Amino acid sequence: MSDQWFETTLGEVCHSIKRGKAPKYVDEGRLVFNQKCVRDENRIAPSLARRTDLSRAVPDHADLRVGDVLINSTGRGTLGRAAELRELPEPATADSHVTIVRPDPDYFALGFAGLVLSTRKAVFESLQTGSTNQTELSATSIALMSVALPPIPTQERIVQVIDAVDEQISALDAEAGALEGVYRAAASLLWCTSEGDEAESRLLGDVMHLDIVRTRVEAGTKYRLAGVLNAGKGLVDKAEFDGADTEYNAMNVLRENQVVMRKLTAWEGPITVVPAEFDGFVASNEFPTFTLAGDIVPGWMKHACRTPRLWAEMQNRVVGTVQRRKRLNPDQLLSVALPIPSRAEQEQAAEVLDALEGQAGATHAEADRLRGARARLLSDLLNRTIEIESAELEV
Repeated sequence: MSDQWFETTLGEVCHSIKRGKAPKYVDEGRLVFNQKCVRDENRIAPSLARRTDLSRAVPDHADLRVGDVLINSTGRGTLGRAAELRELPEPATADSHVTIVRPDPDYFALGFAGLVLSTRKAVFESLQTGSTNQTELSATSIALMSVALPPIPTQERIVQVIDAVDEQISALDAEAGALEGVYRAAASLLWCTSEGDEAESRLLGDVMHLDIVRTRVEAGTKYRLAGVLNAGKGLVDKAEFDGADTEYNAMNVLRENQVVMRKLTAWEGPITVVPAEFDGFVASNEFPTFTLAGDIVPGWMKHACRTPRLWAEMQNRVVGTVQRRKRLNPDQLLSVALPIPSRAEQEQAAEVLDALEGQAGATHAEADRLRGARARLLSDLLNRTIEIESAELEV
């Protein structure tokens, strides 16, 4: 098979390579091209693209066709992200941040150009020009990029193999999404008694108290820094640092089963319960900690921290005049009232939600594993390190 492939440049095997025509700030009448709808896969999900009547909004700019490959040609991080339009039921256009590559069907099977270009993000980044804040990828540099193409039948087989993997990934993503939906619905159990009634409300100040342990930060001593994710999604390990590398003289110590929140931007729900693996981590004084009363199950509180009901209460109490600098102080958090059932009822609710969370997490992990396998498989096929026949047997 290898002697049937031929080397060429992208410009030689495409009808056109050009920038989109729509103005940068068109709110309607353009295909949205961003991280949500342009992935490291070979297509753009039509449901994630916004379209409108282009004859009214952007005259004469309905310039996209099925088979076009869109490449993000400006910006940091997303520059070089590419995907092929496999469906386009309505007229659409791309804005001037996007380069439209229109492959010649005499050289490309539908879907193959998108596969090839989706693997070239690093190459595109090496071709960028401009300053750090405004990088750009020119149509000329894209046209000069070399590509290796197999015969059309081989391309079609490669597309079919990768499509089969994509379908498995999509199915897993849909399953994980459904489980997350069930989790959100089941979160109502957090507030209910065993009879199904809403439990009596109690102030958080009655079920936990501010309990901060500070540690001196000294040069030559290593510390592990933690951050609190929004929407109650937990903690993130922000890596180890030496005490000499920070301006802080002292920091807060996180302890297992404590509640920790971020005072800044508290309306986004940065609150969680410290898991065992983060015991002993440190954070700045922007992250107060609280110890739970004996009748509160940490697992129940972890799930309560993931509910919009708590975030809304936090949002209602933030203070400050500049939105991004508004803070929630510990006493304001403790003034929040929530329905709190008995400890036994808390344990039951936490058990149900733990199970749903575990299933969703395992499904997401399987989808991620498949994404990694897909990337390796596609790379091996395009590099000709494996034969298409072997890939077809694996899938």
